[in-house]
Formats: sequence, C-alpha cells, structure tokens
Amino acid sequence: MRKSNLKDRIETALDEIRPFLENDGGDISLIEIKKKTVKVRLEGNCITCSVNQMTLKSGVEMTIKKHAPEIENVINIGY
Repeated sequence: MRKSNLKDRIETALDEIRPFLENDGGDISLIEIKKKTVKVRLEGNCITCSVNQMTLKSGVEMTIKKHAPEIENVINIGY
C-alpha cells in the first residue's frame, strides 16, 4: 500500500480535529509545511479562546503527529 504524501496526511489530521473546533464556533486552516514544522491558522472563536494554546498542543499537534510522526512542531500563525 502506497503511503500518502505529507500534505494529505496533515489535511486528514485537520479533518479529524475540525468537527471539535467547529462545535465551538472555530476552524483551522493549513498554511504551510516547512521541513518538520506545520503552520496553521486557528479561526473563528478559536482566535480569542482562552484555551487555544492547549487546543493547539493537546488536540491539533497530537492529531497531526499521529498521522505524520515526522512532524516536530505545530505553530499557530494567528490572523
């Protein structure tokens, strides 16, 4: 079985976490993949949420690393 490319695996990870963000009025977009770092943008209610850094590390980063273990960092670039 052919392993899907990195961008596809990261998009799959974001699709997995997106419903949880949408339930709280937020969303997430993939901005850039550079070496072992993924840059995302939290959107909607996620921008001002007081726990957005916890969501980024415990939710988004963990899910991305599950699908793409070669990724070391996930950064929210803001808006």
